Amino acid sequence: MQSKIFELEKTYLKKNPATLKAGDSVKVYQRIQEGGKERVQVFEGIVINCKGGKGVGATFTVRHIGADNIGVEKTFPLHSPTIVKIEKVKEAKVRRAKLFYLRGKTGKHARLKEKKSYKIWEEPEAEVELEKIEKEKGLEAQAKEEEKKKQEEELEKKFEAAQAAHTKEQSEESAGTKGGEDSGQASGTEGVSDSRAKSEK
Repeated sequence: MQSKIFELEKTYLKKNPATLKAGDSVKVYQRIQEGGKERVQVFEGIVINCKGGKGVGATFTVRHIGADNIGVEKTFPLHSPTIVKIEKVKEAKVRRAKLFYLRGKTGKHARLKEKKSYKIWEEPEAEVELEKIEKEKGLEAQAKEEEKKKQEEELEKKFEAAQAAHTKEQSEESAGTKGGEDSGQASGTEGVSDSRAKSEK
């Protein structure tokens, strides 16, 4: 029975799991599903706890200091299929396996003595997936740009049509005013000629 469970668990294990310990500064690349869209979110911070070794239930907790020195912690399953890549940027010299004491410290007091280190753990298909997501983002941005350009062209056409209609109305009004003035002048001339004819008689 145990062998069957072990074989089943092996199917969920990653081929290249990360080797992390408390004090490592890491970047975790995780796929996030938002509706019908997918993007990669990067969570960067210090590993404060590792639990479960490298088994199926293995987890690690990353602490990130955000705006206004507010600490944010996130626990990731080591073998989660949503994690496509883990980068270890730095590692620090620590004497504890759990760094929960960092929760009560901010600023300089929360810093650890670090030594430079850089390593990447990722699945073989990770780069392909990341390129695919970036390509989809580029196509989406291009589609938005084309839609924006199309809307601007439509607005420009509507503006030109409205301007042409306004110009036409003005020309018609000016033509009507001129015609009225001409007819008034003609009737005035006829009235003067009639009065002269009457006086001569």
